[in-house]
Amino acid sequence: MSRYFPAFLDLRGRRCLVVGGGEVGTHKARALAECGARVTVVSPTATPALAALAEAGRLVHRARAFVARDLRGSTLVVAATGLGAVDGAVAALARRRRVLVNVADRPLECDFIVPSVLRRGPLQIAVSTGGRSPALAREIRRELEALFPQDYGEFVEDLGEARARARAGAATAGGRARAAERVVRAALSARGAAGALPPRRPGSVARTPH
Repeated sequence: MSRYFPAFLDLRGRRCLVVGGGEVGTHKARALAECGARVTVVSPTATPALAALAEAGRLVHRARAFVARDLRGSTLVVAATGLGAVDGAVAALARRRRVLVNVADRPLECDFIVPSVLRRGPLQIAVSTGGRSPALAREIRRELEALFPQDYGEFVEDLGEARARARAGAATAGGRARAAERVVRAALSARGAAGALPPRRPGSVARTPH
């Protein structure tokens, strides 16, 4: 049984807290900001990249040590100072406040973990090993990059529009589902015929990473 329930969270407009302004904290804060979250970073120091994000108004940087009131109103928290005692204290307090917490590089102390993600516009493919080998998750993601080239996001956008048109012409729920399936099959067939998808290696099978 997997320990984790896979989900994509809509964090637009929600407050998210990152404790730690180093490289890891910067990476986590940037990813949250790109999803539309209201990001606050608490750290006495900040990387140049983090400072630039704050200067651009993409997030708020509080240049001081973490205090309990920083948790107020947070949907989730990332503890990324790299200091075990500090990150552990942040995680413990977050749990007492019933706020989901991620402790960087310490999966056993996390309420949620962050997968390695391949992004192609609206298409996101998340790969996780349940915290056992993040490096393997990254390698699997890199393999998937060849199967889903950069233009795949545009393909998904066009497919969504075609699906909406096809479903609008059907009178029943079953008819709408079948219309959507026909659109997908036709689009994938056309894309494959155009050489946009690389051929599968002989004998290979689709993998479902965990």
